[in-house]
Amino acid sequence: MIGVIPTSSKPAIRLPYPHPGQRAVLSQARRFNWLSAGRRWRKTTLAMSIVVEAALRGGTYVWGAPTYDQVRIGMAEVKRAIGNVAVFNLSRMMVEIPQTGGTIIFRSLDNPDNVRGYTADGVVMDEAAFIKGDAWLEVLRPMLIDTGGWAWGIGTPKGRNWFYNEFAKAQDHDDYMAWQIPTRGAKIVDGELMHCPHPLENPYVPFSEIVQMWRQMPQRVFEQEILGIFHEEIGSVFRRIMEAATATPQDSAVPGHQYIMGIDWARSQDFTVLAIVDATSNQLVHLDRFNQIDYAVQRGRVLAAYERFRPERVIAEMNAMGQPMVEQLMRDGLPVEGFTTTNATKAAIIDALALAFEQGALAILPDPTLINELQSYEMDRSPSGLMRYGAPSGMHDDTVMALAMAWYGAVSYEPIFYEM
Repeated sequence: MIGVIPTSSKPAIRLPYPHPGQRAVLSQARRFNWLSAGRRWRKTTLAMSIVVEAALRGGTYVWGAPTYDQVRIGMAEVKRAIGNVAVFNLSRMMVEIPQTGGTIIFRSLDNPDNVRGYTADGVVMDEAAFIKGDAWLEVLRPMLIDTGGWAWGIGTPKGRNWFYNEFAKAQDHDDYMAWQIPTRGAKIVDGELMHCPHPLENPYVPFSEIVQMWRQMPQRVFEQEILGIFHEEIGSVFRRIMEAATATPQDSAVPGHQYIMGIDWARSQDFTVLAIVDATSNQLVHLDRFNQIDYAVQRGRVLAAYERFRPERVIAEMNAMGQPMVEQLMRDGLPVEGFTTTNATKAAIIDALALAFEQGALAILPDPTLINELQSYEMDRSPSGLMRYGAPSGMHDDTVMALAMAWYGAVSYEPIFYEM
């Protein structure tokens, strides 16, 4: 049958042995369970074991996730555990265990109606914070009325949305249980991240990896992604902006100082922005923003700024109209490095800039446009874990991007830039 993975001749069940934190969670579980845990705590693996053990006793269970790709992750975990004792119908996204009659139904919840009409003995919501609240309240929860079934909502937080609201109900509902668990317990001592053991942490994640992420991530991102903490305004990217707005402009280069220029080119309604950072004093000392997108005008403004400051590096956007501009500036003899904006490269330079503000490592000009764009800048995380950054709808982020490119060029030589 097309789309069906047949059983093998020798049945075997291979459920992973839970780590100590997982065992404690299982011992405390109630009917409705809400697990907020840091990345790599093995939330999906735990939920897989729960639903597989239930299906091996019979009954119908629903596994939901925000997207089809996320659903496939859960289905792959189930296949690794019971792949040769069950029948996997890929076209129907369903697993059946012939010996017990147990069934696991996998559904993407980007449209909650995908799972309407079923009755379930239990449901799992993977990456629950990214699922629409209506999916739980209007579709999944009613499935459990006839059966008295259970539910698990697992994931890392995404602000204080419906997942947080259900998490908070555990204080007042006897049939609710909630956990907020870090990947590894940690605290800051004398400016360094130290291991502070948490009884439910995953002991198999090297703490050195946690330290490295702490050094590379803005504090709020670290607290959300690694410590599993719910933040009321996680969408805000930059903090301590006004504390940093103490720089004074420079008309030209200070002898002996090194400078880096970042350029974000205009597109239709946007502005071209040149940002120059004094890498010796760690200050933004020049900001030029204009919306005259004529080729000659933009080139002239860049060349004039270059003559005044003679930056060692010019980090210029390559997307859209950027490539011909970068090529021309290279012919003009400028030390230009083309920057191709993708989700990954954008996250790298924005995270570095946010970290600089938090650590007080960068001073910026008290420019109203720059401050407004920094204060408005938003962050969102996709179900896959990828951070997405940008200005709110209808607003600009040109000054933010130019500053981020200049700052990253001043502090890092990692190969996220694509030279011509």
